[in-house]
Amino acid sequence: MDFGDILNQWDESQKKASKKTAKNPEKQVQPVKSSKKANSPAVEQYFAELEAKKQAELDAKDPSKKKKTPPKQEKPSITGEQMTAWLNHYGVVDKDKAVERYKENQKLNSLEYLKNMPPDATLDLHGLTRDDAWNHMEIFTSDCVRRKFTKIMFVHGKGIHSGKSDPVLGELVRLFIEKNPHLGKSGHPGREAGGSGATWVLLK
Repeated sequence: MDFGDILNQWDESQKKASKKTAKNPEKQVQPVKSSKKANSPAVEQYFAELEAKKQAELDAKDPSKKKKTPPKQEKPSITGEQMTAWLNHYGVVDKDKAVERYKENQKLNSLEYLKNMPPDATLDLHGLTRDDAWNHMEIFTSDCVRRKFTKIMFVHGKGIHSGKSDPVLGELVRLFIEKNPHLGKSGHPGREAGGSGATWVLLK
């Protein structure tokens, strides 16, 4: 049996099956009809509409039971007193001043800048004894700290004219700077400002 014979047998079996179906129409498979109407709403939509209809009927009978839409909540306004209290607690950062302060601190770390920076006040110790010079430096320094100065100068001379019994005031100034808690970095100015005959010092 070749392939052509197989096709002929298949055609004959199909014809027999179609004849049986024609004789028994009740055995034909009927398509299942959906009970759902075209364009019918979903279950959730159906019940939502039903609930809305019931609510409408209740509102018509008793308007007092009508659902009220809650009012929109407005953002609370901040009063001037509250703003002042906040600013007093947290403070305000002035960026410009912060930058200036940073630059000033950077300059204060530069020895060349400190050397050339003019002093806010100068004390001349020429002709004073050790005790008088010490007392004058204490009063002078306290006043400069109170006035919030940055740099002060002590002019003590080079001790060229000092006798053996009169110690050089420059050593006294160095000792005073070491002992005083308000004094920090120090050094000698340029020759035109006194050179080694004067000592500048920064206030803490």
